[in-house]
Amino acid sequence: MEVAQLKDLEEDFGLAKRRYAELRRQKRIFNARNRIIGGDTEAWDVQVCDQKIKEATEKARQETFAAEMRQNDKIACISEDRERRDRKNLCKAINDFQQSFQKPESRREFDLSDPLALKKDLPARQSDNDAVSGMQKFMGEDLNFYQRKKFQEEQNRDWSLQQQREWKMARANQKCAEDLYLQTRLQFDETAKHLQNLESTTRKAACTAVKEFNKNQALESAEKKIQEKKQDQEDNLAEISNLLHGDLLSENPQQAASSFGPHRVVPDRWKGMSREQLEHIRLVQKQQVQEKLRLQEEERQRDMDWDRQRVQRARAALLLERQQQCQQRDLRRALDRNHLSLAKEQLSQKKYMKEICTNHLTEDYFAQFNTRSR
Repeated sequence: MEVAQLKDLEEDFGLAKRRYAELRRQKRIFNARNRIIGGDTEAWDVQVCDQKIKEATEKARQETFAAEMRQNDKIACISEDRERRDRKNLCKAINDFQQSFQKPESRREFDLSDPLALKKDLPARQSDNDAVSGMQKFMGEDLNFYQRKKFQEEQNRDWSLQQQREWKMARANQKCAEDLYLQTRLQFDETAKHLQNLESTTRKAACTAVKEFNKNQALESAEKKIQEKKQDQEDNLAEISNLLHGDLLSENPQQAASSFGPHRVVPDRWKGMSREQLEHIRLVQKQQVQEKLRLQEEERQRDMDWDRQRVQRARAALLLERQQQCQQRDLRRALDRNHLSLAKEQLSQKKYMKEICTNHLTEDYFAQFNTRSR
């Protein structure tokens, strides 16, 4: 069986499309009822009015949703700014507190890690009056103990007073910041409340406008229906009068003859088709049925060809997917083995580095201890 090409399918589709258009055209031509009566203008006007009302209602609803979204966006922005400002003030207060009350010099163990400890140590001799011997200074001697103690007490008192002053200043700054935050928050709340009131007023105005528009549309529609009903009554009376005084009800076959030729008739006076015309119409309908059956058979054959091709493609895709899964499974196993070997190597390396660090820390500790002992 030959495989259908894309060009052949396009030609068949174009041919079927032209045949369908021709059938539609013949249906419009041979359907005398639809060709004579025309469209329903009253239904069209009603549809247009309903569509306008629907568009106005949808527009008002969209505007309401947009206003609510804008209000929510404003409230979200205000809340986000407030949260960001609170976080910034909290970080600033923490940093100020650490810089003011948690200095490295205020720790008890600062003298153990002071980088200027050697510079702060007392010299071997305080003055020339010190007794000179083979060793300049002995372990445990402290000639300036009382002076140093007094100086430390004064220094501690100064530090305590300074800390109290700094603490009072920090409390005052914190209180000012809290007052400012409270005022700003109240101002933001007032702004949000004002925006909410304004949004509510706008929504009420939009609802009022929509109601007024709908009311006007209803009044116009009722007035239009009254006028159309009155016009229909007048038209019906005129038509009845014309029919009573005319020759339409006389059943004269000659009145259907048209002045444009023997093959033309007057639609509103025509009483029916002849036997030859009916036979011709039945013949055309029979040809149309046969043509439709032929098109359906061609479409069925084309669908069968497409189904066969789709099954073949699906089978090939399934085989390719299975092959890819096998390749991925093999690759994943290789990666797992590689990761396992790397994990073992890293574990052994960590143990080795841990032992080296432990040895170095022990050596550094004993070296520092010996240095202090000397």
